[in-house]
Amino acid sequence: MKPRTLRILPWLMSGLFSWLVIVGAMIWSFGGEGGSRRSDCIIVLGAAVRGDKPSLVFEERIKHAIDLFHRGEAPVIVFTGGYGDRMTHAESEVARSYAVSKGVSKMAILVETQSRTTQQNLAEAKKLMDSAGLLSAIIVSDPLHLKRASMMAKDLGISAVTSPTPTSRYRSLKTKLGFLFREVYFYHHYLVTGR
Repeated sequence: MKPRTLRILPWLMSGLFSWLVIVGAMIWSFGGEGGSRRSDCIIVLGAAVRGDKPSLVFEERIKHAIDLFHRGEAPVIVFTGGYGDRMTHAESEVARSYAVSKGVSKMAILVETQSRTTQQNLAEAKKLMDSAGLLSAIIVSDPLHLKRASMMAKDLGISAVTSPTPTSRYRSLKTKLGFLFREVYFYHHYLVTGR
């Protein structure tokens, strides 16, 4: 390696590190903001299920959406998420069953069963919104997930605000940082690939 390159390398590494810190801080602070406004629907981003039961992470998202629905923030809930590997139930169908058991009418629920990623969650939700004439949405997910989801929704033409789950399985600093590092990676992945 040439001497000039060796002199530049620390500056490049410092710049990259600073950029990653800025992006991480942006994702972290965005997740603490949020808040709902009266909208046409609530979009719940999918997460893992275990058989016909939601994972603890997904359950928190579903519970928050149900709370927003009962508070009159939106008359429709859109559950997203398809079939994971070797899964017999779609995430959205599990969420619908859970919501119905908590007093939400089946008539107030829309589901899509095709998506496997956050971008697909939102793209499929947009199709349902367009078919039903729904123009605005509240996007529900874990706080650190919402910066990327908000950017994707905007790119898809969804008029949306975000509402982070007030409770999360990601409570300890260790689990929050793990989620944050993953989101920093996927944020850049989306910027580069659009997926």
